[in-house]
Amino acid sequence: MPNMKKDGTPTKRHRGTYTPENPNPYELSRGRVENFLKCKALFWLEQIKGVKQPKLPGFTINTTTDVLLKRDADKVRGKSSLPIWEAHGLGHLIPFEHEHLKNWTNSLHFGLNDTYFNCIHKETNIKLGGGIDDIFLNTVTGQLHIVDYKSEAQGADWPDTAEIKPSSLKAPHKISYKRQMDMYIWIARQKGLDVSDTGYFLYVNAMHKGKDGMLTDEDPGKAWMEFATNVIPYKADPSWIEPILFEIKELLENQKTCPEFTVEATENAPYGSENGRFLLEAMAALGR
Repeated sequence: MPNMKKDGTPTKRHRGTYTPENPNPYELSRGRVENFLKCKALFWLEQIKGVKQPKLPGFTINTTTDVLLKRDADKVRGKSSLPIWEAHGLGHLIPFEHEHLKNWTNSLHFGLNDTYFNCIHKETNIKLGGGIDDIFLNTVTGQLHIVDYKSEAQGADWPDTAEIKPSSLKAPHKISYKRQMDMYIWIARQKGLDVSDTGYFLYVNAMHKGKDGMLTDEDPGKAWMEFATNVIPYKADPSWIEPILFEIKELLENQKTCPEFTVEATENAPYGSENGRFLLEAMAALGR
């Protein structure tokens, strides 16, 4: 039985496939909560039946921009701001220094112990967590601000005609970014941190329009890409999180059959569920 030892006793941690007999807090990443919001059927298949959704390899260039932006912040952490923040009138925000910051940014092991970025919702016994990109201190108010690093390349599919605008949160799919920020602010508060309602997205947008290329004559072993930057404030609304945790617990405990797939666009899934659509069409093609 998943999450159980051979002698029938529960393991120390409760993660992966849900096991009602395991009394330990059930670990859910913010990504799994996002899955629940987008398609309860796929969430049920993964968390109850252990059927994992197909996943594409990670976009390592996005991860690299996160790493580099974090290194920029580390240079002045606990001391001063950076020019990009000063240019947006936010020079009073400085990268926050904390003994557990490295653990807070570790999304793979978020549930390991309470020095990582997680909290336990006692009413549902769900341990919700993830890995933040960064956290800044407001030297005026004393509050903390969650900071999320994002990268994109606007108009890459039609580079000659695309109108390039400053990065924003307007695109429908970016609702998941907003929910991510909501959850991180909620978790931080459960950990006892004084966190502001306002989080910030620091965007880097790969520039291609008007560029001749990225190779240089000076060093044929290197290529260069420029990024436009933008800092976007976001007023979080974490009020939806606790009700959703109760809904998740209800499904985990009492949903005995697979819920209906989310196929059409909804508020939570603006483009529908591609995996759900594929499964339904595949089953129809097979006559099932």
